[in-house]
Amino acid sequence: MAKTENGYFLIADITGYTYFLSASELEHAHEILQTLMELLIQHTRPPLIISRLAGDAVISYGLRDNFLSGQTFIEMIEDTYVAFRRAINLMVLNTSCKCNACANIHTLDLKFFVHYGTFTRQRLDAHDELLGADVIVIHRLLKNHVTENTGCRAYALYTDAAIRQLAIEDVCASMTEHFEKYEHLGPVKTWIQDMQPIWLAKQGHLKITLPPDQITVQENRVFPIPLEILWDMLTLPRYRAPVMGAVNQKILNRQDGRIAPGSQFHCFHGDGRETFQTILEWHPFEQMTTEDTTPVPHTTVLVNLRLDPEARGTRLTVTISKAKGAFLLRKTCDLVARTILPKTFREGLEKLDGLIKEDLKIGKYVLPEPIPVPAEQIGTAVQASLNIIG
Repeated sequence: MAKTENGYFLIADITGYTYFLSASELEHAHEILQTLMELLIQHTRPPLIISRLAGDAVISYGLRDNFLSGQTFIEMIEDTYVAFRRAINLMVLNTSCKCNACANIHTLDLKFFVHYGTFTRQRLDAHDELLGADVIVIHRLLKNHVTENTGCRAYALYTDAAIRQLAIEDVCASMTEHFEKYEHLGPVKTWIQDMQPIWLAKQGHLKITLPPDQITVQENRVFPIPLEILWDMLTLPRYRAPVMGAVNQKILNRQDGRIAPGSQFHCFHGDGRETFQTILEWHPFEQMTTEDTTPVPHTTVLVNLRLDPEARGTRLTVTISKAKGAFLLRKTCDLVARTILPKTFREGLEKLDGLIKEDLKIGKYVLPEPIPVPAEQIGTAVQASLNIIG
């Protein structure tokens, strides 16, 4: 008998797909859609597992006990949307073709559907087919009245069950409550996140770069886990505190329920010593920068955490800037930093590595083996949808 499991369902569905195909030359349409499907697959990363492709959609799932925090999951979806929109814009800018397919690229967009529930898995050919009542729910939600009721064309739809399990009720303040009703299912409460403001906000985000002559300390280490999971850990005091040489941390001033610029990490270093890290920039899965108080009164430093994917896992680089403050105070702070912090950060990164390996050993984090999706399989899924239109 198949094992019943608990987890999350995610469907990334290309918007405007039917119109695009019906108004386009199929040869160029195939190339465009295959490129976009490959992008969606690349952004479906652990702990998500791809179940199957459905022409214009990527269907994936993640198990409850090995999942991301709610905010990180939202940020993963937002990151996928921004990458999709950038790809669309690049296609529009780089094409000189006058065919309908290339002229209609801009009509494509993306929407996401997220649900939580129980399911079983059945292995069919090269994919896991998901079965169960909750699987039916998320597929029924693909046919909805979101756009006509909210005006959102590109959106992320979260069922209330997903919101509660992800523990992101506070984030709902920035979403729109919405109900759908289906025969035999009754009303389904959902929350709608408009993706257009996410895209507009990301275009205006600049990254803070510390030039070499402004750096006092820099240490790095490679960890044997995917980038998304390491980022998630660095938002949690249990894992972040050791890196910062602290025994504990608290998160203050969340923005609409999320850690964001303006939020703070309150660090407790023992013996009554405390520092505050105020977030200046927050680029999920890339880097975060904080302005930190120091033990030297009236001085602050910038602390940058940067993540880079590698074949062995993810490299975390910690960079500390020269201090800001009155001349003698900042010179004192820089001297103390160069003397003490290299050892502090090396030990902190080593402690983090130990925590990660311990969690992997006891099964707290289980890294699913990614199921490769061959290009031929993507092409077959796209071609099947083209045949329906044709």
